[in-house]
Amino acid sequence: MPSAVRFQNVSRHFGTVRAVDDVSLDIAPGEFFAMLGPSGSGKTTCLRLIAGFEQPTAGHIEIFGETAEGLPPYRRAVNTVFQDYALFPHMTVGENVAYGLMIKGVSRAEREARAKQALALIKLAGFEARRPGQLSGGQRQRVALARALVNEPKVLLLDEPLGALDLKLREQMQEELRALQHQLGITFVFVTHDQGEALSMADRVAIFNEGRIVQAGTPADIYERPRSRFVADFVGSSNVMAPEFSRQHGGPTGWVSLRPEAIRVEAPRGKVQPGSADGQIIGLHYQGALTRVVIMADGTRLIAAVPSGSIAFAEGDTARFTWDRAALVPMAAD
Repeated sequence: MPSAVRFQNVSRHFGTVRAVDDVSLDIAPGEFFAMLGPSGSGKTTCLRLIAGFEQPTAGHIEIFGETAEGLPPYRRAVNTVFQDYALFPHMTVGENVAYGLMIKGVSRAEREARAKQALALIKLAGFEARRPGQLSGGQRQRVALARALVNEPKVLLLDEPLGALDLKLREQMQEELRALQHQLGITFVFVTHDQGEALSMADRVAIFNEGRIVQAGTPADIYERPRSRFVADFVGSSNVMAPEFSRQHGGPTGWVSLRPEAIRVEAPRGKVQPGSADGQIIGLHYQGALTRVVIMADGTRLIAAVPSGSIAFAEGDTARFTWDRAALVPMAAD
């Protein structure tokens, strides 16, 4: 079976700006694929290239084996859910959902029936006669999702669709989107700058920086085995140790990443052994179940994440950080 989406050495330039720079990727049918990166990293431009809103400057794009470059958006087996939802305020919810079917010439009876089915799918049955202005943010997001799904796309593109929601609703929608993707079995391509969203929802994640994919893999691969300082710093929180510090404290010679949850905080006893460092606590930050402990050791700032209530230290105290050598992940120096 062909890839749902394939990029072969794809670039998109805007004058001298390389928004996408020689990107190659394969997204499998039925995969939940996340594109993660800071603003301006190229992820949204890649999404627009799949949708047909942009055309590549160089390279080749396929959607389920069909050449995509040159094809207008309406001839592609994809639909897009935008961050601002782009609902028509003068139309009812039902009319908004059925709009794409109307453009395709589907009969009124069929498009109304399919719109009802799509609204039931996203838990808004009975909302057909309401206007977008009468809905909450989460409900408007669901309507935008139903409008895309009613066209039965092979690939659903989601451009930061949860960015306008508050934290609790965003977490709820993350669960619902993941469950919906499993239920439908279609390919989801999700663009976000929120690491938590990408790690919790996606089967695979591609990390973008400066128009390129710097690492792609499962959420566990990305988080536990970052290949570069950029990935370690951008995805979650990490202690990035310079080669000198790593070597001095029993690690490999080279840049290494050490996640805060892999560090233990103890009282200094005896000589400092490899895999440990003594320093002064310069910050204690309570975060509910965990407390972040910040220590300055040998000129390096380290952070540990430990269970709240287990800390018997105060700011200004000397403490020992210890870790297992296996928790040190060698990285490229960027």
